[in-house]
Amino acid sequence: MAQLETVNIRPMTISDIDQVMIVEHSAFDVPWSRNAFENELVNNHFAAYFVAEYGQKIIAYCGVWVIVDEAHITNLAVLDGYRGNKVGETLLRKVMLYARAKGARTVSLEVRVGNDIAKNLYRKLGFRSGGIRKNYYSNNGEDALVMWVRL
Repeated sequence: MAQLETVNIRPMTISDIDQVMIVEHSAFDVPWSRNAFENELVNNHFAAYFVAEYGQKIIAYCGVWVIVDEAHITNLAVLDGYRGNKVGETLLRKVMLYARAKGARTVSLEVRVGNDIAKNLYRKLGFRSGGIRKNYYSNNGEDALVMWVRL
C-alpha cells in the first residue's frame, strides 16, 4: 500500500493521460474522455491538474479551475487498491494550497449525495454543505451535494 512519504504529487502533463485514464475508469461509472483531459490541459487556462505517483505509477489525480477568487474542484479520483491511505486527502490539500496561492478565497465541489466516504473527507478539510443539484449525475439521476470551504 502507498505510504504518504513515498507518494509524489506533481502537475499533470499530457504524457500522464494514459495512466490517468486507468484511474478515471476505476473510479467513475461515466468517465471523462481522453479528449476532455487533453482539452483541460491544453486549452483551459483556468484549469490545473495534479497527479499522485507511487513509484512510476499514477494512483490518483485532482483537477481544479481557479477563476478570479473562486476555485472549483472538477474531479478527484484515487485508483482502486490505493484508497483509504490518505492519498486523496494529501492530493486535495495540495490542490487547495495551489488554489489559495492563485488567489482563490473559496473552493467548491459537487459530490454524490450517497458518497459518504468522500463527504467525510471534504468535511474533514473544512467543506460545508451549500445546496443540492437535483439529478446532477447522468448515469443514475443521483443528486449532487454542493460543498464549499473558505481558504
